[in-house]
Amino acid sequence: MDHTTRAVLAQRQVAGAPGEVPAFAPLLEGLDLAGAVVTADALQTHPQAAEFLVDSKQAHYLLCVKANQPTLLDRCARLPWHRVPVLDRTCDRGHGRVELRTLKAVTVHHVGFPHAAQVVQVTRKTRELRTRRWRTVTIYAITSLTFAQASPARLADLLRGHWRSRTACTTPATPPSPRRLPGPHRRRPPRHGLPAQPRHRVLCRAGPVNLAAALRHHARDPARPLATLGISLG
Repeated sequence: MDHTTRAVLAQRQVAGAPGEVPAFAPLLEGLDLAGAVVTADALQTHPQAAEFLVDSKQAHYLLCVKANQPTLLDRCARLPWHRVPVLDRTCDRGHGRVELRTLKAVTVHHVGFPHAAQVVQVTRKTRELRTRRWRTVTIYAITSLTFAQASPARLADLLRGHWRSRTACTTPATPPSPRRLPGPHRRRPPRHGLPAQPRHRVLCRAGPVNLAAALRHHARDPARPLATLGISLG
Protein backbone atom coordinates (compact mmCIF):
# COMPACT_ATOMS: atom_id res chain seq x y z
CA MET A 1 0.00 0.00 0.00
CA ASP A 2 1.26 3.44 -0.94
CA HIS A 3 1.62 5.59 2.20
CA THR A 4 0.41 8.77 0.51
CA THR A 5 -2.50 7.65 -1.65
CA ARG A 6 -3.38 4.50 0.36
CA ALA A 7 -3.69 2.74 -2.99
CA VAL A 8 -3.10 -1.02 -2.89
CA LEU A 9 -0.16 -1.72 -5.20
CA ALA A 10 -0.11 -5.51 -4.89
CA GLN A 11 -1.83 -8.24 -2.95
CA ARG A 12 -1.59 -11.99 -2.67
CA GLN A 13 -3.64 -14.57 -0.81
CA VAL A 14 -1.64 -16.62 1.69
CA ALA A 15 -2.46 -19.36 4.14
CA GLY A 16 -2.18 -17.37 7.36
CA ALA A 17 0.87 -15.75 8.94
CA PRO A 18 3.33 -18.59 8.14
CA GLY A 19 2.69 -18.03 4.44
CA GLU A 20 3.43 -14.30 4.54
CA VAL A 21 7.22 -14.64 4.82
CA PRO A 22 7.82 -16.74 1.66
CA ALA A 23 5.25 -14.63 -0.24
CA PHE A 24 7.11 -11.36 0.44
CA ALA A 25 9.51 -11.43 -2.52
CA PRO A 26 7.00 -12.80 -5.08
CA LEU A 27 4.52 -10.11 -4.02
CA LEU A 28 6.98 -7.29 -4.76
CA GLU A 29 8.77 -8.87 -7.72
CA GLY A 30 6.65 -7.15 -10.35
CA LEU A 31 6.85 -3.65 -8.84
CA ASP A 32 9.36 -0.97 -9.77
CA LEU A 33 10.78 -0.10 -6.35
CA ALA A 34 14.03 1.59 -7.35
CA GLY A 35 14.67 4.40 -4.87
CA ALA A 36 11.53 3.64 -2.86
CA VAL A 37 11.39 2.94 0.87
CA VAL A 38 9.56 -0.27 1.77
CA THR A 39 8.17 -0.58 5.29
CA ALA A 40 7.05 -3.86 6.81
CA ASP A 41 6.04 -5.43 10.09
CA ALA A 42 8.44 -7.48 12.20
CA LEU A 43 7.20 -10.67 10.55
CA GLN A 44 9.17 -9.70 7.44
CA THR A 45 12.33 -8.64 9.29
CA HIS A 46 14.62 -11.28 7.83
CA PRO A 47 18.04 -10.98 6.14
CA GLN A 48 16.61 -12.47 2.95
CA ALA A 49 13.99 -9.73 2.71
CA ALA A 50 16.59 -6.99 3.27
CA GLU A 51 18.92 -8.43 0.62
CA PHE A 52 16.04 -8.80 -1.84
CA LEU A 53 14.96 -5.18 -1.43
CA VAL A 54 18.41 -3.60 -1.61
CA ASP A 55 20.25 -5.92 -3.99
CA SER A 56 17.46 -7.02 -6.33
CA LYS A 57 15.01 -4.10 -6.24
CA GLN A 58 17.44 -1.20 -5.56
CA ALA A 59 15.09 -0.05 -2.79
CA HIS A 60 15.50 0.87 0.86
CA TYR A 61 13.81 -0.77 3.82
CA LEU A 62 12.47 0.30 7.20
CA LEU A 63 11.59 -2.82 9.19
CA CYS A 64 10.20 -3.20 12.70
CA VAL A 65 12.24 -5.35 15.08
CA LYS A 66 10.45 -7.55 17.59
CA ALA A 67 10.82 -10.82 19.47
CA ASN A 68 10.73 -12.99 16.34
CA GLN A 69 14.34 -11.82 15.84
CA PRO A 70 15.60 -12.07 19.45
CA THR A 71 19.30 -11.57 18.69
CA LEU A 72 18.69 -8.50 16.57
CA LEU A 73 16.21 -7.11 19.11
CA ASP A 74 18.75 -7.57 21.90
CA ARG A 75 21.43 -5.77 19.89
CA CYS A 76 19.07 -2.88 19.19
CA ALA A 77 17.99 -2.61 22.82
CA ARG A 78 21.59 -2.71 24.09
CA LEU A 79 22.71 0.33 22.12
CA PRO A 80 23.61 3.30 24.37
CA TRP A 81 20.25 5.01 24.02
CA HIS A 82 20.72 6.96 27.24
CA ARG A 83 23.44 8.93 25.46
CA VAL A 84 21.32 9.63 22.38
CA PRO A 85 19.23 12.81 22.39
CA VAL A 86 15.60 12.85 21.28
CA LEU A 87 15.64 13.84 17.61
CA ASP A 88 11.91 14.03 16.88
CA ARG A 89 8.92 14.62 19.13
CA THR A 90 5.19 14.59 18.29
CA CYS A 91 1.96 14.81 20.26
CA ASP A 92 -1.46 13.66 19.02
CA ARG A 93 -4.82 13.94 20.71
CA GLY A 94 -7.88 12.07 19.50
CA HIS A 95 -10.14 9.06 20.00
CA GLY A 96 -10.29 9.84 23.71
CA ARG A 97 -6.58 9.69 24.38
CA VAL A 98 -3.30 11.56 24.20
CA GLU A 99 -0.25 10.02 22.54
CA LEU A 100 3.31 11.31 22.88
CA ARG A 101 6.00 9.91 20.59
CA THR A 102 9.74 10.47 20.74
CA LEU A 103 12.27 9.14 18.27
CA LYS A 104 15.99 8.46 18.58
CA ALA A 105 18.27 7.15 15.83
CA VAL A 106 21.85 5.94 15.78
CA THR A 107 24.13 5.04 12.89
CA VAL A 108 25.31 1.42 12.94
CA HIS A 109 27.86 -0.54 10.92
CA HIS A 110 28.04 -4.07 12.33
CA VAL A 111 24.66 -4.94 13.79
CA GLY A 112 24.41 -8.31 12.06
CA PHE A 113 21.73 -7.38 9.51
CA PRO A 114 22.28 -6.82 5.77
CA HIS A 115 22.67 -3.20 4.63
CA ALA A 116 21.64 -1.80 8.02
CA ALA A 117 22.59 1.88 8.36
CA GLN A 118 20.50 3.14 11.28
CA VAL A 119 18.60 1.73 14.24
CA VAL A 120 15.56 3.65 15.43
CA GLN A 121 13.98 3.71 18.89
CA VAL A 122 10.44 5.04 19.20
CA THR A 123 8.91 5.55 22.63
CA ARG A 124 5.14 5.86 22.64
CA LYS A 125 3.35 7.12 25.74
CA THR A 126 -0.45 7.02 25.74
CA ARG A 127 -3.00 8.16 28.28
CA GLU A 128 -6.76 8.00 28.24
CA LEU A 129 -8.24 11.46 28.73
CA ARG A 130 -10.29 10.32 31.70
CA THR A 131 -7.26 8.98 33.59
CA ARG A 132 -3.81 10.16 34.63
CA ARG A 133 -2.02 6.86 34.06
CA TRP A 134 0.45 6.69 31.19
CA ARG A 135 1.24 3.53 29.25
CA THR A 136 4.71 3.40 27.69
CA VAL A 137 5.80 1.15 24.82
CA THR A 138 9.26 1.12 23.23
CA ILE A 139 9.56 0.04 19.61
CA TYR A 140 12.67 -0.60 17.55
CA ALA A 141 13.17 -0.46 13.80
CA ILE A 142 16.10 -0.91 11.44
CA THR A 143 16.68 0.80 8.12
CA SER A 144 19.08 0.85 5.20
CA LEU A 145 18.68 4.63 4.96
CA THR A 146 21.68 6.61 6.16
CA PHE A 147 21.33 9.77 8.21
CA ALA A 148 22.09 11.81 5.09
CA GLN A 149 19.28 10.05 3.21
CA ALA A 150 16.63 10.26 5.92
CA SER A 151 16.42 12.74 8.76
CA PRO A 152 14.80 11.72 12.07
CA ALA A 153 11.64 13.58 11.06
CA ARG A 154 11.55 11.62 7.80
CA LEU A 155 11.93 8.32 9.67
CA ALA A 156 9.12 9.33 12.02
CA ASP A 157 6.88 10.12 9.04
CA LEU A 158 7.66 6.76 7.44
CA LEU A 159 6.80 4.88 10.62
CA ARG A 160 3.55 6.81 11.10
CA GLY A 161 2.64 6.14 7.48
CA HIS A 162 3.29 2.44 7.99
CA TRP A 163 1.11 2.25 11.10
CA ARG A 164 -1.70 4.18 9.41
CA SER A 165 -1.55 1.89 6.40
CA ARG A 166 -1.82 -1.11 8.70
CA THR A 167 -4.85 0.42 10.38
CA ALA A 168 -6.50 1.04 7.02
CA CYS A 169 -5.92 -2.57 5.94
CA THR A 170 -6.89 -4.24 9.20
CA THR A 171 -10.47 -5.18 9.96
CA PRO A 172 -11.25 -4.96 13.70
CA ALA A 173 -11.50 -8.42 15.17
CA THR A 174 -13.69 -7.44 18.13
CA PRO A 175 -17.03 -9.28 17.82
CA PRO A 176 -20.25 -7.33 18.34
CA SER A 177 -21.57 -7.34 21.88
CA PRO A 178 -24.61 -9.65 22.23
CA ARG A 179 -26.14 -7.20 24.70
CA ARG A 180 -26.20 -4.47 22.08
CA LEU A 181 -27.40 -6.74 19.29
CA PRO A 182 -30.33 -8.73 20.75
CA GLY A 183 -31.95 -9.23 17.35
CA PRO A 184 -31.37 -8.79 13.62
CA HIS A 185 -33.25 -5.47 13.67
CA ARG A 186 -30.24 -3.93 15.44
CA ARG A 187 -27.82 -4.76 12.61
CA ARG A 188 -27.93 -1.52 10.68
CA PRO A 189 -25.70 -0.73 7.69
CA PRO A 190 -23.18 2.10 7.97
CA ARG A 191 -24.87 5.50 7.66
CA HIS A 192 -22.22 6.79 5.29
CA GLY A 193 -23.06 4.12 2.72
CA LEU A 194 -19.51 2.82 2.22
CA PRO A 195 -18.36 -0.65 3.37
CA ALA A 196 -16.22 -0.52 6.48
CA GLN A 197 -12.98 -1.85 4.99
CA PRO A 198 -12.76 -0.35 1.46
CA ARG A 199 -13.94 3.10 2.56
CA HIS A 200 -10.46 4.03 3.87
CA ARG A 201 -8.94 3.41 0.45
CA VAL A 202 -11.75 5.15 -1.44
CA LEU A 203 -11.72 8.30 0.68
CA CYS A 204 -7.92 8.58 0.53
CA ARG A 205 -7.61 8.39 -3.25
CA ALA A 206 -7.35 12.16 -3.46
CA GLY A 207 -4.61 12.26 -0.81
CA PRO A 208 -4.59 12.53 2.99
CA VAL A 209 -8.01 13.43 4.38
CA ASN A 210 -9.73 13.74 7.72
CA LEU A 211 -11.56 10.41 7.73
CA ALA A 212 -14.16 11.44 10.32
CA ALA A 213 -15.04 14.61 8.39
CA ALA A 214 -15.20 12.69 5.11
CA LEU A 215 -17.59 10.13 6.61
CA ARG A 216 -19.86 12.89 7.93
CA HIS A 217 -19.81 14.54 4.52
CA HIS A 218 -20.97 11.31 2.84
CA ALA A 219 -23.61 10.63 5.50
CA ARG A 220 -25.47 13.87 4.74
CA ASP A 221 -26.37 12.94 1.16
CA PRO A 222 -27.07 9.37 -0.09
CA ALA A 223 -25.77 10.32 -3.55
CA ARG A 224 -22.31 11.29 -2.34
CA PRO A 225 -20.98 7.75 -1.71
CA LEU A 226 -22.06 6.79 -5.23
CA ALA A 227 -20.33 9.83 -6.70
CA THR A 228 -17.13 9.03 -4.80
CA LEU A 229 -17.20 5.50 -6.18
CA GLY A 230 -17.76 6.83 -9.70
CA ILE A 231 -21.29 5.45 -9.99
CA SER A 232 -23.85 7.54 -11.86
CA LEU A 233 -27.59 7.07 -11.45
CA GLY A 234 -28.34 8.92 -14.65
